[in-house]
Amino acid sequence: MSQPLRQCESSVENYRVFVVDASVWVSMFLSGDINHEASYRWLHRVIATDVLVAPAVLLPELAGAVARQEELSAAGVRATEIIRDFANVRIVEVDSELAEASARIAAECRMKGADALYVALAAMRGVPLVTWDREQIERGRVAATVVTPMGA
Repeated sequence: MSQPLRQCESSVENYRVFVVDASVWVSMFLSGDINHEASYRWLHRVIATDVLVAPAVLLPELAGAVARQEELSAAGVRATEIIRDFANVRIVEVDSELAEASARIAAECRMKGADALYVALAAMRGVPLVTWDREQIERGRVAATVVTPMGA
């Protein structure tokens, strides 16, 4: 990652909203990840102008993945701090409505619970889910629009 991501600089009237899966954030933070460059380019392009949403489970998913790969717990903690610092990143609590929608999607699409949270949030908000996760892409399409950063 050559340059830091820029903070949203002003109020933008015409913005898009995306639910962003942990796979995109993790690959952006890990320079050795196969999708690092594509994730970094996409996030660098949208972070200053659009709204990026994720369920609260993103924070432990990101922290754990980055800390494991970097073999440094501070790296995982720092990744979550960076995400929370962006004014246009929204972390959504997992309330009973989101939990119930996720449970239905997990059962109907035969998905992992955390993956279903992202799909359910995208479906409830009527916005695309951006992910590298093959299972979310293949199975989540039944419930929501699911794309990779290359297609967003």
